Amino acid sequence: MSDTARNHQLNLRKPYLQLIADGLKTIEVRVGYPKMRRIQAGHELTFFSGDETVITHVKRVTEYTSFEDMLDHEDPVAIGGELGESKEELLAAIRDIYPPDKEQLGVLAIEIERM
Repeated sequence: MSDTARNHQLNLRKPYLQLIADGLKTIEVRVGYPKMRRIQAGHELTFFSGDETVITHVKRVTEYTSFEDMLDHEDPVAIGGELGESKEELLAAIRDIYPPDKEQLGVLAIEIERM
């Protein structure tokens, strides 16, 4: 596998990029687009927002059938939720990004660590 196939670049909203940069967000949530399904443990993800970037290492990728199922198994704070934020509030924030037709593609929880 070539180096470019092992390094994926993902656009991210600036507040979430900052959470990754600060080491607080360690789970990136994406839906199962073909490009996202190529991401595997051991790959690098370069997140960018504007001219800022953060490089991470993928520790694991877990697929779920829905955002609710994912939230039943993953730490909400690691996803980027605020401490004390309810599951319903985090679910609403995720669904603001991904409408129901995208959720049907499958939900990927990508565990990352800063490099």
